[in-house]
Amino acid sequence: MADDVDFADARIEKELASALAARVIYSGESALECECGEEISEGRRLAVPGVRDCITCAELSALRLRGVRRG
Repeated sequence: MADDVDFADARIEKELASALAARVIYSGESALECECGEEISEGRRLAVPGVRDCITCAELSALRLRGVRRG
């Protein structure tokens, strides 16, 4: 018989699968410069192949996806 721990485990697995499916996967050649004009660091380009956004723009984009609005 299932107990609270089993239900929690199933929920965690479902949320993990959802988070993994929603992650951004880059491919191709990395950009040297973001559309905002900032240079994309070499470390970021090596860590995330195919990246197109600087860290600041990527963070702002992630916040927008979560529904966070800035005034």
